[in-house]
Amino acid sequence: MLESSFTQYALQISIIALPLLVALTFHEVAHGMVAYRLGDPTAKLMGRLTLNPLKHLDPLGTLIFFIAHVGWAKPVPVNPRYFKNPRKGMLLVAVAGPAANFALALGFAALYHLFGSIEIPGRDSLLYNILYPTVLICQTGVLVNLILGIFNLMPIPPLDGSNILAGVLPPGLAARYMSLSRYGVFLILGLVVASHLFDVSILSSVLFPPVEFGARLLGVPAF
Repeated sequence: MLESSFTQYALQISIIALPLLVALTFHEVAHGMVAYRLGDPTAKLMGRLTLNPLKHLDPLGTLIFFIAHVGWAKPVPVNPRYFKNPRKGMLLVAVAGPAANFALALGFAALYHLFGSIEIPGRDSLLYNILYPTVLICQTGVLVNLILGIFNLMPIPPLDGSNILAGVLPPGLAARYMSLSRYGVFLILGLVVASHLFDVSILSSVLFPPVEFGARLLGVPAF
């Protein structure tokens, strides 16, 4: 029984690993690319405009994803002083990350429907052993990217949603709001811990309804 449980867990990890690495990597590269296009070379100079996932992984953010199904990567460094319009520039940089995740969700959904439409002769065939895990990876890719995209749109500093909101708030109020960034990670961790202690899915109740809605739009089963 223990061996079976471990095998099942290992299978789940292997299916989620690739979509998660792709989602985190493209999210951060999108931030860096938009910043670079707007005149900020910081991410490029620090080697962060790369598709190497090891450059973008945040150990805590990745661990939290496997525990609570929400997470984050190592933030790409951005210096808004390079932007002609710093407030607008930061807003565009912030939008780029979730936008990349939603684009990836569309791509994974297309692959899910493509591979899912192939008729498989039998469960013991080689084609089944290749296609079935591939379809599961594509399905997971849709859900992971929807989760990360929607989670990062939450207006909790320093998540992307906070930078988007700061870009439309009056400058003084935006500055005070963004000063809360130092507490943002602790707030998220507190919500995760509280969810497990009191068996109340606080983040899940906010995230999963729009994730399920997005998955339905894309014709992909959720959870």
